[in-house]
Amino acid sequence: MSSFHVEPFFDPATFTLTFVVADLATKDAVVIDPVLDYDPASGTTSTTAVDQVSAYLRDHGLRVHYVLETHAHADHLSASQLLRRRFEAQIAIGARIREVQETFKGLFDLAAGFATDGSQFDRLLADGEVVRAGALAIEVIATPGHTPACVSFKIGDAVFTGDALFTEDYGTGRCDFPRGSAAELYDSIQKLYQLPDATRVFVGHDYQPGGRAVRWQTTIGASKAENPQLNARTSREAFVQMRQARDATLAAPRLLFPSVQVNVDAGRLPAPHANGHRYLVIPLNVLRPASDVGEPLART
Repeated sequence: MSSFHVEPFFDPATFTLTFVVADLATKDAVVIDPVLDYDPASGTTSTTAVDQVSAYLRDHGLRVHYVLETHAHADHLSASQLLRRRFEAQIAIGARIREVQETFKGLFDLAAGFATDGSQFDRLLADGEVVRAGALAIEVIATPGHTPACVSFKIGDAVFTGDALFTEDYGTGRCDFPRGSAAELYDSIQKLYQLPDATRVFVGHDYQPGGRAVRWQTTIGASKAENPQLNARTSREAFVQMRQARDATLAAPRLLFPSVQVNVDAGRLPAPHANGHRYLVIPLNVLRPASDVGEPLART
């Protein structure tokens, strides 16, 4: 197994962590969960976050084999297409992305020709598969629950958990998105807890509880001992009850609809209309039904 370096990049607007994992001797690298900046007020994208990643890759002369997505994110747009263009990298995601595409194709009224077979991505990853990126060996661990397509990536003594498992002072990912499942997330984290206690855990977000400094790393042992939502003593029933009750109080992510719409298409922006402009579809009152004049309706 080659030695490798992990370089974190934190996006404060979305609390997202992007990672470059590289063998600095052979220059082989992968990028995990890159961010494309998006301002919903003006409808503009920008590249501040991904430019920092790109500068690091270029400064170190790294060859990017893959952009690895832990799932189709609901809180930020992916910059995978930009990195694909800049570095000729392939984009890979868990094979269950097909289920996510099927769910959201109807919600966003995507074109009839929008494929729900995952073909927008260069590679679909199966549980247990080992991806070679030059000297790097990346084991795919299916960790559904937050979404059905969630995967974690194990590289040497490190595992990148996306939105499944966060730092031991925060908890776990929410499970109230379509086809999410708290029971599945419990089982997924139990799978992660089978890894050695010394395994380094690199998380997909850090919400800085209590206003503390940004953290991007914990260990399996610390999580099993201290995670307030799911530790070694937490039963499946208690976790599911806690997760469902907590999720019922959470607001929708600020960039939910723009993010998912772009990310199920492997980070591609919508095609331009005849007038040359690109448009995102924002479905109204899907999360809370309302009348044709906007008055909230009682749920049935």
